Amino acid sequence: MQKSDVIVSDEVREAIARHRPVVALESTVIAHGLPRPQNLATAERLEAIVREGGAVPATIAVLGGKFHAGLDADQLRYLANTDGIYKLSRRDLPVAVMRGWDGATTVSTTMWIAHRAGIDVFATGGIGGVHRGSIPDISADLPELAQTPMLVVCSGAKIVLDLAATREWLETYGVTVAGYQCDELPAFYSRTSGLPIDIRIENAAEAAALFIARRELDLPGAVVLTVPVPTESEIAASELQGVLDEALAESAERQLTGREVTPFLLSRMAERSGGATLKTNIALLENNARVATEVAVALAART
Repeated sequence: MQKSDVIVSDEVREAIARHRPVVALESTVIAHGLPRPQNLATAERLEAIVREGGAVPATIAVLGGKFHAGLDADQLRYLANTDGIYKLSRRDLPVAVMRGWDGATTVSTTMWIAHRAGIDVFATGGIGGVHRGSIPDISADLPELAQTPMLVVCSGAKIVLDLAATREWLETYGVTVAGYQCDELPAFYSRTSGLPIDIRIENAAEAAALFIARRELDLPGAVVLTVPVPTESEIAASELQGVLDEALAESAERQLTGREVTPFLLSRMAERSGGATLKTNIALLENNARVATEVAVALAART
């Protein structure tokens, strides 16, 4: 497949051609990550935030086995309101093409498609990572971060993962992890984890400069810009531990594995926290979109 085989919306294509800022957004959060109707409302709000900040949103998805960068309103509604949308990791892409599937893209597949479309900046909630447990289970997001040159704005890895092992993996495979106005890795719902970052970044201009420096060195892989959830929306890790332990125990009882685990755990945590984690998830998604937009604008100004 050539890069031209990605169906890029007219708006996104024009922006890329004119070196205007573009921000990629994932679609798994629409089809699998958030309940209805919050999923569609959040997807629309994220696109609005990007536009308000002076950039063009490019939500990524697979529709009818075709890769899309930039969706229209009807396509967003379809993903949000249709049952049976596949959750696509990188390994699933050839199957999706062969079968003509409709699929929502994870961090790994969003990066892969967005990079092929010519997009440098991607905003998400939390990246995947190393799962808890004795059997090694590593998200496809991590090797994608190690090989695809992109600036990924997130709030760290999802708290249901083994955060220390995930941080070690990123270090081993040479992924630059920056903290946006913070001195340690955020822990998704919580602002701190006790885990180190490689560099503290104060503003969008510095983030753009870091990405350019890595690109000019011709290093493979991403810059992960970690952004703490807004203080007013934070849930302390100590408050979540009991809820997380219950969700992990239920997941083990159900013998869930692979792609089933994280959505299940996040859903159970939302239920058992009285919706608190859902509100925090949406808050960090919106905040990350704002930061990513600022970075995309700063990057466009330098290219």
